[in-house]
Amino acid sequence: MMKLIADSGSTNTRWHLLPDTAQAATDQCHTTGINPYFQSEKEILESLKNEFSMRIPALHSIHFYGAGITDGSKKELLRSVLTSFFGVKDIYIESDLMAAARSLCQDQEGIAAILGTGSNSCYYDGSTIVQNVSPLGFILGDEGSGAVLGRTLIADILKNQLPENIIKRFFETCQVTRQEILEHVYRKPFPNRYLASFTPFLLEHMHEEEVKQIITGSFMSFFRRNIAQYPQSHRLPVYFTGSIAWYFSSLLREVATKTGFTVGTITRDPIEGLLEFHKKVK
Repeated sequence: MMKLIADSGSTNTRWHLLPDTAQAATDQCHTTGINPYFQSEKEILESLKNEFSMRIPALHSIHFYGAGITDGSKKELLRSVLTSFFGVKDIYIESDLMAAARSLCQDQEGIAAILGTGSNSCYYDGSTIVQNVSPLGFILGDEGSGAVLGRTLIADILKNQLPENIIKRFFETCQVTRQEILEHVYRKPFPNRYLASFTPFLLEHMHEEEVKQIITGSFMSFFRRNIAQYPQSHRLPVYFTGSIAWYFSSLLREVATKTGFTVGTITRDPIEGLLEFHKKVK
C-alpha cells in the first residue's frame, strides 16, 4: 500500500507517490497551488480534475501539507475534496509550516522558516510546532516573501523611486503596463502570486545597489519582526525552505549575520525532506 504526499504552496502543488519500501523511487506530478483560504471546494476539485495527471494505484493514506490551512474548517474543506477525488479515507492534513519543520528538522529541535511566495516561521521541538509568529499575509506581513519583494519593487517602479535605467529595463523585460499591473493587483485573484512573479527581475538585478536594498531590507524585516521573537533563535540555526530563500541565499546569509542569527540548511522546497520523514513513519 502506498502513501501520497502533497506539498502545496500558493503557486504550485507537488504530488509524490511514496511506495511502502525505503528504497523505491517515487512517481510525481505537479498542479497549481491549492489554498482553501482563497478557493472554494468546487474550485479545488475542478483544478484537480483538470491538472492531476498521475495514475494512482491502491492508496493507504494521503498526507497533504498546504498554505491557507488556518483552522479546522479549512482542513475539513480539503478533506472533503480529497476524499471525493481520490476515494481514500485515511487523510492527514497539515500546514505548509509543518511541512517545512518536518522536512528541515525531521525529529530534531529547530527554527524552521519558509520564504517563497509567502513567508512563515516557527520553533519546532522535534514533533510539534511550539511557537509561531503569525505571518499575517502579504498586506500586513509576509516579510521576505516573493509577494512582498514584488510589491516593493512594483511600488518603487510606479512611484519612480528607482533609477531611470532600472525602471526602463523593468518595462522592457516584463512587458507590462502600469494599468495592467494595477488591474492584476486590485481586481484579479491571487495578487500575491502575481507580485511574486516579478522576483526573477530582482534576481537578475540583485547586484544593483538599489535593488539589493529592496531584498536585504525585506530580509532584515523578516529576521527582526519574526525570528527575533523565538528565544531559541539565538542558540539554534534557522533552517529555510522556499524559492526565495534558495535563489537569494547569499543575501539571506549576509543579512542573518548582520542581525545576529545563524542560517543552517536552505532547500528549494520541502518535498525531499518530507519524503525522508514519511519513509521513517509507519
